Amino acid sequence: MKIQDKFDLKGRVAVVTGGVGLLGAEFCKTLVEAGAAVAVVDLNGDAAIKIADGLTADGYRAKAIQTDITKPDSVKSMVASVLSDFGRLDILVNSAALDPKFDPDAASKGIAPGAFEDYPLADWNAAMSVNLTGMFLVTQACVRPMIEQGKKGSIINICSTYGLNGPDQRIYVKDGKRVAFKPVYYTVTKAGVLGFTKYLAAYYAGTEIRVNALTPGGVFNDHEEYFVKNYSAKTILGRMAKKDEMNGALLFLASDASSYMTGNNVVVDGGWTAW
Repeated sequence: MKIQDKFDLKGRVAVVTGGVGLLGAEFCKTLVEAGAAVAVVDLNGDAAIKIADGLTADGYRAKAIQTDITKPDSVKSMVASVLSDFGRLDILVNSAALDPKFDPDAASKGIAPGAFEDYPLADWNAAMSVNLTGMFLVTQACVRPMIEQGKKGSIINICSTYGLNGPDQRIYVKDGKRVAFKPVYYTVTKAGVLGFTKYLAAYYAGTEIRVNALTPGGVFNDHEEYFVKNYSAKTILGRMAKKDEMNGALLFLASDASSYMTGNNVVVDGGWTAW
């Protein structure tokens, strides 16, 4: 088999949660270009339709499915829709996650947004519900058809460098003034993603259901200049990632190119965690 063939996803079906996000949309495009049919799964149904329509207009197989991953019935309905339209399910990319949401009243309390001492319990609970419980529910539902298809499939959980290391809160300082904190839930939930990944990989020992994590570093998304400068100074490559620079690793993990890999974590962070 030629090396290019190992990356070929023809005949396979992928589910991407958070499919309209900055990276989620890139992952959908990568998977269809490699030959897979893709379900663009997101709470924002209209945006998911726009992504899927753009892919189908380019000649690819894609379907938008509005889903609340914190609701078991919504998740089960999503999987049923995938199987009805595409007939199978081979790849799951758990990309859905809450972005940091800061307490809007923080400034009036005299603290920087995201500060641990006053972080709202409601925001903590919401993040746990999406970033961990949602991943649990989606994986639980998607793995069933993988088992029925011969116990074979690839599950990819999107982590973060902040799941490996504590956030350096100094990068959220602008002109000598504290602007914000990276909130506590982000590190806690992303660390949980790694634990979930290792658990599942070990649980499915003896099968061809592989479970790995992909850990992106900071991806540029119209960040303020101060943040880009602060962040870039901490990477070996001296810059933030471009939004398409996770796609190669994603395709590697989704395809047979990584057939001897499970329970592991691919870190694509420009060297952030290397020093």
